[in-house]
Amino acid sequence: MIARIGRANFLVYAALVVFVLVSFFPFYWQFLVASRDASMLTDRIPSLLPGGNFLANAARVFDVVAFWKALGNSLIVSGTVTLTTVLFSSLAGFAFAKLRFRGSNPLFVFIVVTLAVPTQLGIIPLFIAMSEFGWAGHLQAVIVPNLVTAFGVFWMRQYTVDAVPYELIEAARVDGCSVFRIFVNVCLPAVRPAAAVLAMFTFMMSWNDFLWPLIVLNAENPTVQLALERLQSGYYVDYSLVLAGTTLATIPILIVFLLLGRQIVAGIMQGAVKG
Repeated sequence: MIARIGRANFLVYAALVVFVLVSFFPFYWQFLVASRDASMLTDRIPSLLPGGNFLANAARVFDVVAFWKALGNSLIVSGTVTLTTVLFSSLAGFAFAKLRFRGSNPLFVFIVVTLAVPTQLGIIPLFIAMSEFGWAGHLQAVIVPNLVTAFGVFWMRQYTVDAVPYELIEAARVDGCSVFRIFVNVCLPAVRPAAAVLAMFTFMMSWNDFLWPLIVLNAENPTVQLALERLQSGYYVDYSLVLAGTTLATIPILIVFLLLGRQIVAGIMQGAVKG
């Protein structure tokens, strides 16, 4: 029996190692090409060891496009959208899950139904609205339409239903807490793992968004994805340059993933200890 358990554990760990290696290989290949010149792609047997040109290629990225400004714009847009989405989605999720008000169920159903509407259907009227406001070409045209998402409200509502018992809310009301204090002191600590997951995915989606910034922003005020698109817009595409820029653009996402990943694990472990 012990031998079978040991063999099963070995197979599980072996499968996990293979999965990690396969998942990591595209990032390694990206850095590999970014650290060499474009001639590497024409080699019949390309080298699997990094070269010494990554810093030079990265410097060229900042020379060819306004990459510093693009990074700053993407950080402003993604950071603002992430904060507002988590805040408003948590508030709405708490209201739909634990507060009773007229029309809550039809309103929540309407929010869920909007998830089935393709984003492309609203691009033309949204662009017209941004132009009427005078926001075309400015970051608020990318930020304001994404201050909160239907998925975020749905996600936080579903998690709040089970994570926040009614007994805690009633106890807080007996102690004289207002609805907002109940949300801050009772709801937020309980839904922290779900909020961290929502923040991570929201930041990634906002950072990687390409279509809407391409339509509403201009070349003088780009985001990271628009800057990367300009790197490959010429007749000849230098993939070592493009992948160097892609590597630089991936670093903030990895940092956010590491930071919020710790919050997710800490929240799960805290809930396990309390249970």
